[in-house]
Amino acid sequence: MDTRVQIGALTLANPVTVASGTAGYGEELSEYMDISRLGALFTKGLSIEPRPGNTGNRIIETPSGVMNSIGLENVGIERFLSEKLPSLRARGATVIANVAGHSIEENVELCRILSDTEGISAIELNVSCPNVKEGGIAFGKDPSMLHGLTVKARAVTKSPLIVKLSPNAPDIILCAKAAEDAGADAISAMNTFLALKIDIEKKAPYFDNTFAGLSGPAIRPIALRMVWEICGNVRIPVIGVGGVTTPSDAIEFMMSGASAVSIGAGTMVDPCVSIRILEGINAWCSSHGIHRLSDLIGCAR
Repeated sequence: MDTRVQIGALTLANPVTVASGTAGYGEELSEYMDISRLGALFTKGLSIEPRPGNTGNRIIETPSGVMNSIGLENVGIERFLSEKLPSLRARGATVIANVAGHSIEENVELCRILSDTEGISAIELNVSCPNVKEGGIAFGKDPSMLHGLTVKARAVTKSPLIVKLSPNAPDIILCAKAAEDAGADAISAMNTFLALKIDIEKKAPYFDNTFAGLSGPAIRPIALRMVWEICGNVRIPVIGVGGVTTPSDAIEFMMSGASAVSIGAGTMVDPCVSIRILEGINAWCSSHGIHRLSDLIGCAR
């Protein structure tokens, strides 16, 4: 079966990727599987300087999901390039760097640096993290701000540029169109849904940041609906993200129009789930007489 997927100028060997922030920098996953088999690995969100992340509780399991308030903790661009990227390259991984600066200027500078870095196959511009006070979702709520940031990022990089959208934006279709009009090559949809947990013994929010991001199977039907809507309104590829844990989940996203999928919370339950999903997609397509992935994408529309 021809499983190749085109994202701008980048050809992925298959449509199964690991979402940013759910598997560190890939070193952790490489203990369990051959990460070169993935379509791509999205790195943790990167900033210029290291970020310590949020204080207090950071993660808790919920019914059919996970809430997290990590706060974009990362080693910073310098250590990523010197310590993390060489390991990923040695293992043959297709690396997509997630950029999560706290300002427009920082995001643009990160895109410029990564554009000139060998071993980076594409850049994912994160305008959707709900767990930081500056940057993140602040860029993704306003279509005009999103458009302006994407235009500036596009101007400094020739790498395929993916914009990761937030389900918490007032109008997700306007945001998707803004990203496309500004020159994005693809869209990732979605990031986590803003959620709340109360510690009833302390009579206070469980997370220091009050709200946290909800991910996992609980959000899948809503994420799927948003991917359907986005795919009906843009011409660029869409990467479906949100509660994918089985081959049938991934197939639903692709039938809805997504060209690829990203696995997030599922990796925390089974580090090898992405490979099982890839194998399951191939088996399902073979049993249904589908020989090209392109025949699956959007077939339910």
